[in-house]
Amino acid sequence: MGLLSPTMQDLLLEAAWQTLLMVGASAAIAVVLGLPLALLLLLTMPGGLAANALVHRPLGLVVNAVRSTPFIILMVAIVPFTRMVAGTSIGTNAAIVPLALAATAFIVRLFENALREVDRGVIEAARAMGATRLQIVTKVLVPEAMPGLVAAVTVTLVSLVGYSAMAGAIGGGGLGDLGIRFGYQRFMPEVMAIVVAILILFVQGLQSLGDRLVRRLSRR
Repeated sequence: MGLLSPTMQDLLLEAAWQTLLMVGASAAIAVVLGLPLALLLLLTMPGGLAANALVHRPLGLVVNAVRSTPFIILMVAIVPFTRMVAGTSIGTNAAIVPLALAATAFIVRLFENALREVDRGVIEAARAMGATRLQIVTKVLVPEAMPGLVAAVTVTLVSLVGYSAMAGAIGGGGLGDLGIRFGYQRFMPEVMAIVVAILILFVQGLQSLGDRLVRRLSRR
């Protein structure tokens, strides 16, 4: 940090905060939307507790379509939607919209895989004891899959750090924007190096915290 002017240090701190805001807000939205959607995919799949192809197939297609779209293209493609939701298509608040959409599609499949790993025998035992679908979901599926769900959130958070950096390419703010405007366009390699170092620290911190929570939940 001593290599940078006080003004640049302030910009760096502001950019780091913007990155944390983008990652945190979009991850929260993704978890809130992703878990119900993952449960819906699981329950309506063939052989599921509420098998329904009319729900499962279209939902799966939409999730796969969003997941398969490169993030930088997704950001540009949904600019009208972003402007409608956030009131603008540039800045940190605007970047949260495509970040949340991409993260939701990403985490839905991870959540679904974690839920599928729950022992089928446990579910059948709950059904044999007269548990309702809601009870099976809230008392069996989600608690049993919790380590996998936390691992999925960790992977999503790490991915969002990278996505948030890409958001800077079209004025999304955050460390990516700072690195592009100053580190690349103004030929300030020290800024780029510090931005990369901070992003690596973010990723390492998130991964370590997530792994610790997974180990703790697995022991329980």
